[in-house]
Amino acid sequence: MKTKELTIIGLGGVGGYFGFKLAQKYASSDALNISFVARAQTYEIVKEKGLTLLSAEHENPIAHPHQIYSNLEELPATDVFVICVKEYDLENICRQLKSRIKDDTVILPLMNGVDIYERIRKIISNGIVLPSCVYVASHIKEKGLVEHKGNPGKIVMGKDPENPQYDALEVATLLKDAGIDLDYKEDSFPDIWTKYFFIASFGLVTARYNKSIGQVVEEPELHNRAALIMKEIKEIAKKKEVAISEDIIEKTFQKAASFPYQTPTSLQLDVQSGKANTELELFAGAIIDYGKDLEIPVAETRQIYNEIKAGLLQ
Repeated sequence: MKTKELTIIGLGGVGGYFGFKLAQKYASSDALNISFVARAQTYEIVKEKGLTLLSAEHENPIAHPHQIYSNLEELPATDVFVICVKEYDLENICRQLKSRIKDDTVILPLMNGVDIYERIRKIISNGIVLPSCVYVASHIKEKGLVEHKGNPGKIVMGKDPENPQYDALEVATLLKDAGIDLDYKEDSFPDIWTKYFFIASFGLVTARYNKSIGQVVEEPELHNRAALIMKEIKEIAKKKEVAISEDIIEKTFQKAASFPYQTPTSLQLDVQSGKANTELELFAGAIIDYGKDLEIPVAETRQIYNEIKAGLLQ
């Protein structure tokens, strides 16, 4: 039987957490090879010492992939690509992967955003792309070392709308057998959009005002701005016929209220620290682009986007 090849691209909080689980589970497997793609110092450290995961889920904190590569050109023929990069790297990664994708190659993007599937499909027309969203509280503590806290990470994965006949049960089983909490659905887009309601609205407002998630829930002006952004997202989701619940806005605020009061968002931390690359386009840019395409006014999102771009930060 031919050995299958699964490659994790990106060893940040998401790729490091799920890549660790896969590498540790299949370390001695003849049926599945796990490869990592990482850059610069991360590549050197993981190649020499392995990937470290600090998590209550694992007694042994070190995992070694079968292979680690510093660039995609070195990869062997791969059956499954798991993409775990920041959204601003997505197009570049897809262009590098394009020539390596066969009709039966599977791409599993574990990324934030509601437009990830469409952006991949603009560059890669063949292969199987499984729309997904991910929940995991993990981050890079230092190069080659990922820290995980809280609940076990979870993936919600759906079928490829362009290839509905393809059943990803084999991929789902590989992930589940590695101890990954995975929910495989016919349609994962409602889950993807439900998560986006929270990360986009709270990301934008916390980034603009440098206020915590708890403050956005409680302070009237901030609460109102988040609610207006969610209303615009809801109009877009309806126009795209995504099956979201009618009370999605109320549920999103309830979810936010369950976080520790002082919790910041990653966009807030990136914007306030002056980081050159942030996920601002992922959160606001996608809403603005959808609004333009679908002829839906998104004045609140456009306004807060312009304020952040202009440096009107508190």
